[in-house]
Amino acid sequence: MTAGERVVVVGAGVAGLTTAVVLAEAGASVHVVAEQVPGITSLAAGAMWGPYLVEPKDKVDQWGQRSLEIFRELAQDPATGVRLISGIEASRTAEAAPDWATTLPGFRPCERAELPAGFTAGYRFTVPLIDMPTYLDYLLRRLRDACGVVEQRRLTSLSDTGPASAIVNCTGLGARDLVPDPDLRPIRGQHVVVTNPGLTEFFSEDTGPSPDLLCFYPHGDTVVLGGTAIDGEGDLAPDDKAAAGILARCAEVEPRLAQARVLEHRVGARPTRVTVRVEEEAGEDGTVVVHNYGHGGAGVTLSWGCAEEARTLLTTK
Repeated sequence: MTAGERVVVVGAGVAGLTTAVVLAEAGASVHVVAEQVPGITSLAAGAMWGPYLVEPKDKVDQWGQRSLEIFRELAQDPATGVRLISGIEASRTAEAAPDWATTLPGFRPCERAELPAGFTAGYRFTVPLIDMPTYLDYLLRRLRDACGVVEQRRLTSLSDTGPASAIVNCTGLGARDLVPDPDLRPIRGQHVVVTNPGLTEFFSEDTGPSPDLLCFYPHGDTVVLGGTAIDGEGDLAPDDKAAAGILARCAEVEPRLAQARVLEHRVGARPTRVTVRVEEEAGEDGTVVVHNYGHGGAGVTLSWGCAEEARTLLTTK
């Protein structure tokens, strides 16, 4: 990739927009094509930095740490929607803290008195928390400031993008048909957004592979409550029964949430495969295609690291 080359980024979720920003600021002429701007699944994210059941571990660690560095920088500007927040991740069984948590500022094991009833272990740390609607708008502004172009339309194949020196495929679950990649599957996630009754810290339960998640993330006047992880389901319609379960689980830990007013439901389908795919291949017409998808529930966490790897793959061409 050389300065001024036309690069098409397909997809406008957090992976697509971050990659587009990185490429545009490196001097490429970037054209984003996406059916949804910004992507619905990214809008539905919570979103707290932290690797979430995603592989390969060595690459995930690198991508995640690079993203963490950048989110810490972005947290200095309130307009980005990123801020640093303290809170607790807890477990109902005596589990060791995940490797990534132990390196975070303020990390320490919780005292028993800090834990809600029913929890036997927990850890306190400070981590970036991202208000996704605000953050995605920030990425779009930053892309346009770098002269990137965004076109909203549906593609039936990657070759529908028009002339390009390279294509970066950030289509998330859409890659299942566009590539095609039969290894991709959806994991349905739902969050409930409520008025904030005064919370200033996050709480997250380490639920392992359970489909019923428990977390709450305060974003100023609102709190995002989670959640679900329904493997194999991609329906994006809000589920009232799931929402009631989310509210009940969160209110059991934080009773003030029981009286909070529900503002909206956010539903997404995490694009999941055995390993995240960030690699290049030749397209049907010989155009270089760099894939950047399959991040599961760690799309935000890995976004900057994967975007920079995509840029590296293109600059070696």
